[in-house]
Amino acid sequence: MCFPRRMDVDELELAPTTPEDAGELLTLQRAAFVTEAQVYGDPNLPALVQTLADLERELTTSIGIKATWDHRMVGVIRGRIEGQTCYVGRLVVAPDLHSRGIGTRLMSAFEAQVAVDVARFELFIGSLSLGNLRLYERFGYREFRRERTRPYGELIFMEKPSPAAASSM
Repeated sequence: MCFPRRMDVDELELAPTTPEDAGELLTLQRAAFVTEAQVYGDPNLPALVQTLADLERELTTSIGIKATWDHRMVGVIRGRIEGQTCYVGRLVVAPDLHSRGIGTRLMSAFEAQVAVDVARFELFIGSLSLGNLRLYERFGYREFRRERTRPYGELIFMEKPSPAAASSM
């Protein structure tokens, strides 16, 4: 029996996302959000019902970074800049490669890429996504607002100043 070799986060290749990545990204996104759907009891989370055409359009206007390993897309982060704010969108990691540093590496690269262009970062997350909440807190994001919503219980809105903006103060 042949087992795949262990992934080392230093072997990841990071590159910008393009609309041509949409098919593989949609597959990765759906696989990653199945566990979120189970946590929230909702198989119709936006990440699970997004169409290929919608994702292709989104990739033409968003900023994104993909992580590949052995020619396989294993993670993606994307967001958009509006004014002085970068709205961090979906951070997606292949379910079989969780807890290996992929999300951390993607978040670090993404923030470094856009930090000089913005004064702050903002994101939101469901209150039951505890692992993701811990990741964002480690990156310095702090809650600034909550909204009650169905079926997610509460959405937690988090923000942090851009390191470039913080250093100029």
